Amino acid sequence: MKGLYAICDTKLLEARKVEPIAYARAILAVHPAAFQLRAKDMPAREILALLRVLGPLCRQARVPLVANDRADLAALAGCEIVHIGQEDLPYELVHRIAPQLDVGISTHTPDQLMRALASKPRYVAFGPIFETASKVNPDPVVGLAGLRQAVEMAHAAGIPLVAIGGITLATAAEVAKVADGCAVIADLFPVGATLDEVVERARAFQEIFAGSSGTAAAGATT
Repeated sequence: MKGLYAICDTKLLEARKVEPIAYARAILAVHPAAFQLRAKDMPAREILALLRVLGPLCRQARVPLVANDRADLAALAGCEIVHIGQEDLPYELVHRIAPQLDVGISTHTPDQLMRALASKPRYVAFGPIFETASKVNPDPVVGLAGLRQAVEMAHAAGIPLVAIGGITLATAAEVAKVADGCAVIADLFPVGATLDEVVERARAFQEIFAGSSGTAAAGATT
């Protein structure tokens, strides 16, 4: 998994007055490494309906569709991956509920990362690398030094690592020297941007990682 891990946050899209499907079509045009639906405040029935529409779009673009948190909805919708955090269902239970799903795991400390890697997930996420406004109570910033340590651990286990937290176009090049990919929410769709501009920003993130000659290639998978 190398490149842009695009996150479709329904709360952000509501503030921008853009429908998730329109946003998905824009992002999928550049074929990111993955596309995640993050719908923290949406009822389960609506999340499932949205995932079922996104699934064919992602498959057509050959981009893995990731459901955030909800393994049950991911399985029902036919998603490829479910992403879980430290406060969600543990990997073992997710795997028991939906063995057909690949799993990505968010981690924020070396200890959390070590435990996650032992489960052999599809990928691990690590951060926040920089300060972020996407979470109400974010974990402590780990910085680029923490990211380098985490990538060494992940690649030693043969698992790709996606950097998370506060990553922008201005900082993506430094991140790309180290990590396999980067998850982005806010900087894909700044206030006042059009969907055409979103496409260009997504393409710019992809190109940064495609042109990187850092350590990421050693452990990257697709």
